[in-house]
Parts: sequence; C-alpha cells; structure tokens
Amino acid sequence: MNIFLSFLVVGVIFCAVEATNSPPKVQVYSRNPGEYGKENKLICYVSEFHPPDIEIKLMKNDVEIPDAKQTDLSFEQGWRFHLTRSVSFTPKDGETYSCRVRHLKTTKDYTWESNM
Repeated sequence: MNIFLSFLVVGVIFCAVEATNSPPKVQVYSRNPGEYGKENKLICYVSEFHPPDIEIKLMKNDVEIPDAKQTDLSFEQGWRFHLTRSVSFTPKDGETYSCRVRHLKTTKDYTWESNM
C-alpha cells in the first residue's frame, strides 16, 4: 500500500508541475509602419509563459542585434509572466528581422512582417 501511495503522490506532483508549464505567446512588431531606410523600433512582446526560464533575442539576418533593451520581468494573475525587448533599427530591403525566444528547452524564431 505504501508503494501505491508513493506513486500516487509522485503522479499528483508531476501533473501539478506539468500543468503550470505554459509556452509563450509572441508578438513581433515595429513602433511605426515599416519603411525602408527610415529609423524605427523593433519590438518583441512575449507573454503568458511559465516558468520564467526564458531568453529573448532580436535578430537581423540571424545575427543578434546589439544594444537591445528589455523590461523587467512582470507577472499576471496565475503566475503567467511577460517581457518586452526592443531595439532601434533601420529596415533595408532584403534583410530579415525576427525575435528568437528560448523557453525552457524550446527555441523558436518569430519573423517581423514589414507590410511594405
């Protein structure tokens, strides 16, 4: 009976921990409408993730853009976290801009759509 109870407790704890893992929702946009050759701000808003083990990078042609600024980690009801990372940039034709987000062991790229 003790072995069964031990497995039951471990199972409940595992389910509770797994239930709290929540992948991030990511939005990549610019402050102003995209216009080639005109300075703008690239913004990556990452929200509703848990736990807060996360890394956000703003990329130009798959190379990290230096001097990006990031807000402090904030949380909402239910311990879902959110962050914003931004950097000044001047878009050029033929270049790609994206936000690379690593949450826990998963890394994904989210591309900025310039609408130009």
